[in-house]
Amino acid sequence: MSQRETILAALHVRLSALPATALRGEVLPERVPADGLLILRDGEPGEPELTLSPLRYHYQHRAEIETVVQGADRDLAFDTLTGSIGAAIAGDRTLGGLCDWVEAEAPHPVDLPVEGTASLKAAVIPVVLHYSTADPLS
Repeated sequence: MSQRETILAALHVRLSALPATALRGEVLPERVPADGLLILRDGEPGEPELTLSPLRYHYQHRAEIETVVQGADRDLAFDTLTGSIGAAIAGDRTLGGLCDWVEAEAPHPVDLPVEGTASLKAAVIPVVLHYSTADPLS
């Protein structure tokens, strides 16, 4: 497994420990679980910076966590869920030594009306994964 995949899998495991349902790369299901929904998107590694001797590729990989809650108390549920994501990331900013640093950016929440049921509150939370590798494909 590549270092990139190992890091994304470790982030998904960390998110899976939260009360919300955590998926990776899935489509938005028809129903949002009562505790909320997180969908980790792999994102883009971007252009690496290079160092020579030894050759190293230094990435600032931007993954995304789609966060969705629904219900009458969606503002509180959203705040609680985003706070728990922040705490999970802050609890180990290196994902067990796999990354140099992991940092989430602020969400930009939106309310999405749904016909016949309670509105959704959703946001994309960018997560920057700083890591280095000897080969961009490994």
